[in-house]
Amino acid sequence: MEELKKYIGRTVELDNVKDSARLKELGFTCRYLPDPPEDFDEFEFVADLGGFKNLGLMVTVESMTVKKIFFGLLSPDDPDVVTGLTEEQVQKVFADDADALAQFFEFITRQHDRFS
Repeated sequence: MEELKKYIGRTVELDNVKDSARLKELGFTCRYLPDPPEDFDEFEFVADLGGFKNLGLMVTVESMTVKKIFFGLLSPDDPDVVTGLTEEQVQKVFADDADALAQFFEFITRQHDRFS
């Protein structure tokens, strides 16, 4: 997950996380959106990446700054049960969908042009 280290410390833009149409274009759905987020909170997303259906992507924030990124497989029987990926599974996600992940993180951490 070395590729994602550059997103740690970036600010998550809540308006972008709320943009379900754009997230869908990128292949993601926001599963849990705290609005407003607490000082320490988590956003949950779902995508089909790396050949995995219902791949969970949890982004932990502190004061809207990315602190941790976690991938897990959501149980088809109980979506609240998340199993962490093995190192090989993480590598497969990045081998197959590194561009999709980069586009996603660039979008949720991109600031709107406040002067236009």
